[in-house]
Amino acid sequence: MPGLSPALRLLQAPLGCRVLPKVYISGKPARTPTSPAEQAIGISVLFTSFLAPAGWVLHHLDHYKKGSGA
Repeated sequence: MPGLSPALRLLQAPLGCRVLPKVYISGKPARTPTSPAEQAIGISVLFTSFLAPAGWVLHHLDHYKKGSGA
């Protein structure tokens, strides 16, 4: 199957070796710790960003079940 060899070379190209930079992980505490207010704001933003779309879908579930009417 001579037609498959170019396709196989294309699939094997991304698997080649790549040089990745070192990741510097520090075991030290943060220079400026986050305040409880910053933590509360961050948690509420994450909570809202995940639950608001789900709440929207659940609130309009009956509308979605009826369909577009076409």
